[in-house]
Amino acid sequence: MPLPSKPLLFTVTTDLCFDQRMQRICGSLAAAGYRVQLVGWQRPTSPPLTAQPYQQHRLSGWFQKGKLFYLEYNMRLFIYLLGQRAAAWCACDLDTALPVWLRARLCAQPFVYDAHELFTEVPEVVARPAVQRIWRWVEGFIVPRARLAYTVGPALAQVFEQRYGRPFAVVRNVSRLRTDEMLPPTAAPASGYILYQGALNMGRGLESLIDAMPQVAGRLVICGEGDLSAALRERAERLGLLASGKVEFRGFVLPEALREVTRHAAVGIMLLENIGLSYYYSLANKFFDYVHAGIPQVLIDFPEYRALNDQFDVAELVTNLEPATLATALNRLLRDEPARYQHLAENCRRAAPQLSWQHEEQVLVKLFAGLFA
Repeated sequence: MPLPSKPLLFTVTTDLCFDQRMQRICGSLAAAGYRVQLVGWQRPTSPPLTAQPYQQHRLSGWFQKGKLFYLEYNMRLFIYLLGQRAAAWCACDLDTALPVWLRARLCAQPFVYDAHELFTEVPEVVARPAVQRIWRWVEGFIVPRARLAYTVGPALAQVFEQRYGRPFAVVRNVSRLRTDEMLPPTAAPASGYILYQGALNMGRGLESLIDAMPQVAGRLVICGEGDLSAALRERAERLGLLASGKVEFRGFVLPEALREVTRHAAVGIMLLENIGLSYYYSLANKFFDYVHAGIPQVLIDFPEYRALNDQFDVAELVTNLEPATLATALNRLLRDEPARYQHLAENCRRAAPQLSWQHEEQVLVKLFAGLFA
């Protein structure tokens, strides 16, 4: 058990209220005896911070996106870090890494890199070669200098290991399983709704999903916001889906409320486009959220998801994002094959105990114990 005198400082650019992965990581390390601080960014729409078993701090500034945001954030973060003390300095993704590495270097303490994604291969970066070159340089500088490095899935860990010849641990982005989470099996899945939870950004298959909805025997609930928020609402309105109630946008939903929304869904959605290795090798927490809620999902046929579905059979896999393909897969679960729906739902219940944060946090705590051994 680590001594309470071991402080850890983590940094993100996200809103701390909605970053469930960091809530789990910081909460587990705090429970293991570390004094944890998580630093994030204050957005104009950020709700008040929720109570957590660790310290939280939000930086604020003038810019919210683009190059000026990253420049301002990194400058403000470094200035803030100069006034802090920690036994290890932990950067989550490349967009926080340089000031955290420098602060760790100044005090000759361990620098930790937590790769939530392959940042150099996200669609927003891949689409801009000059920007990608900059972030590849940052990655090449940062990753070899981390005392401890880990990421969300085996496939991404293998990419990092091949690029930099160093070990990368895996702490999967899995929800904590709660015994009260799953509702009893339902014989009428169509009484629920299709749920998408997550960022409304490019490459998530959301345009195709909305285009499919006129042919789907159900309604769609979307929880989240992002760069495409306005465009997706306009698309749904143009198709008459908002007026008919076929599509509902609920905006940002806090994690506790989101769990309740997920429990009452009939089908979950996890779609991505193959526009960058980060998406292709991703392992999103919503996959596990749907499993824990006991609801089947329509899932893109990418390597990590295919491997899990081969093992647990909890989803309908789709190989493309054509609206007709999505409508067929959704209708199969919602209307056409109730026996298939019940089979997948029961498999979710069997898989949930094996796919839980209770397992992943043991890996995490061992990694940090090894850092100070």
